[in-house]
Amino acid sequence: MLQKLRIKFVALAMCVLFIVLAIIIGTVNLLNYRHIVTSSDSTLEILMENDGKFPDAFGMRGKPFRRMESAEIPFETRFFTIRLDKGENVLYVDTMKIAAITEDDVVSYAKQALNSKKDRGFIGDYRYAVQEKPTEYLIVFLDCGRLLNAVKSFLMISAGISLAGYGIVFVFLYIFSDRIVKPIADGYEKQKQFITNVGHDLKTPLTIIDADTDIPEMDYGENEWCQDIKKQTKRLTGLIQELIFLSRMEEKGNQFQMIDFPISDIVSETAQSFESRALTLEKNLVIQVEPFLSYCGDEKSVRQLVTILLDNALKYSDDRGSIVLSLTKTERILRLTVENTCPPIAAEDMKYLFDRFYRTDKSRNSQTGGYGIGLSVAKAIVEAHKGTVKAIMGS
Repeated sequence: MLQKLRIKFVALAMCVLFIVLAIIIGTVNLLNYRHIVTSSDSTLEILMENDGKFPDAFGMRGKPFRRMESAEIPFETRFFTIRLDKGENVLYVDTMKIAAITEDDVVSYAKQALNSKKDRGFIGDYRYAVQEKPTEYLIVFLDCGRLLNAVKSFLMISAGISLAGYGIVFVFLYIFSDRIVKPIADGYEKQKQFITNVGHDLKTPLTIIDADTDIPEMDYGENEWCQDIKKQTKRLTGLIQELIFLSRMEEKGNQFQMIDFPISDIVSETAQSFESRALTLEKNLVIQVEPFLSYCGDEKSVRQLVTILLDNALKYSDDRGSIVLSLTKTERILRLTVENTCPPIAAEDMKYLFDRFYRTDKSRNSQTGGYGIGLSVAKAIVEAHKGTVKAIMGS
């Protein structure tokens, strides 16, 4: 119990930490990248306004100069320019401000930029801007290689540092998680032990009450008060037995004896025992069991599972409703299904049907005879057999 709780706590904490780190790293690097794009576009805008060149010394004192982040930008910026006519024929190429590119490369980049149908974008490490004029295209490419490499380096460094921190947090969290979850686990174990002990303590007085009720009946005959006492005693005894069953399963784990047995016969026999009850309640019980199926599990608990599901279906189905039990096998998977007609159940309630003491009837009317723990027992049996159980509201 402690180890499971510890693993869940560490897993949840690490998932939350991972999400937080991912958001922080992603946001910081995205802002860094957006800053480069914005800065590059600002420089490209100045170049486009000045026919693919930086303004001269006189113009630098004007509006374009004020928009630059630094007065050194015209001298340290690497860029190249090309003009094409409407037929995409080269009119002019300027590579004076860059050395690592040929004229053929410029033409190739220009055609890629035109084919992209975008005014701005990236081709490799180059940020480009396209300006369409009445008779020609002006395309300016800005070398952003160093800036993009800096972004990539920062991304790798931040991711590496975060990963290292993530690992360190995991180690410390795992070491100290024992101290964190131990009080919770101890309280839960004491609660389960309390239920088991109280259950045993209550069984004896309930047995005495049930036996003592027979004495007045022997002297004065049966009466409604004695019958009501016996009925409620039986109901409380059943509740205590199921609580003890659940507590033992959680306390000691799976104690079932797993052996091969003919599950088709077991399910059919258990279901057939409900036929007379269904007939009395004027409900239609249909049993559809695939023959000759075997299963490795605990026979007694499987009988109990079928009993719980059918008992629940008969209690909560419509008047003159239908109940269908089916057992099928697909490849290596056994599927036990119990369907019944019933009033609509809210989707919110469906999530809690297998919770202990949960009932869709908020008034907890005992007219049906249930006490909201049967499906919890059914779920515990299924999970002990490494299976899954769920409730679905059909149309």
